[in-house]
Amino acid sequence: MINKVLIINGNTDVNGLSTALVHAYENGVQNAEVRTIHLHELAFDVQLRQGYKKVQELEPDLEDAITQIKWCDHMVWIHPIWWYGFPALMKGFIDRTFLPGVTFKFEEGKVFPNQLLKGKTARIITTGDSPEWYYRWVMKQPATHQLKKGTLEFCGVKPVKTTFFGSVNKSTPEIRAKWLDKVTALAARETKG
Repeated sequence: MINKVLIINGNTDVNGLSTALVHAYENGVQNAEVRTIHLHELAFDVQLRQGYKKVQELEPDLEDAITQIKWCDHMVWIHPIWWYGFPALMKGFIDRTFLPGVTFKFEEGKVFPNQLLKGKTARIITTGDSPEWYYRWVMKQPATHQLKKGTLEFCGVKPVKTTFFGSVNKSTPEIRAKWLDKVTALAARETKG
C-alpha cells in the first residue's frame, strides 16, 4: 500500500510538459501524502568530484532530498529524453544523492551490495520527440533502463513501472490533454489504497 509519494521533476524547463505531468500526478493521488522535488529549484554542485574516493559534503537541498527519498513508499520520476538520456541536472542529482551508505552499501566478500531502498516502488514517466515504438524498439529505452535497472532496482526499488509519451514535438493540445488525463488516472490507481 502506498502512503507516501515523492515526485521528482527532472526537467530544467519550469514551463515544460514534465511540470504539467507532475501536477497531473499530484492531482490524481488518492489516500496518500505527496511531496514534490523540482530539481531546477535546488542549489547543489551537480558534479560528484572524486567519485567515492572522498566524501563530498552535501548541500542542504541534497540532505533534504535524501530525507524525502528515505521517507517515501513510492517515487515518481518525471523527465524528458535528451540525447538518449535524461537531463544533466537529473544525472548530477542521482550521482550526488544515491550514495554508498545512503541507498546501497557494499560489504566485503559480497558481489552485490545491500539494497537500502527495499520496500519502495517507483514509476518513471518520460517524454520524447520520438514516437513510443521508436524509443522502445530502435533506441532500446536507454534512459529508462539506466534509471530503472542501473539506479532504482540496484538500490532495491521494485517494482519500477514505466510510461512514455511521444512524439512531443508533433503533439497537439488535445493529445497533451489526454496524456495529462492518463497520468492523473494512473496516480489514482496507484494510490487508491
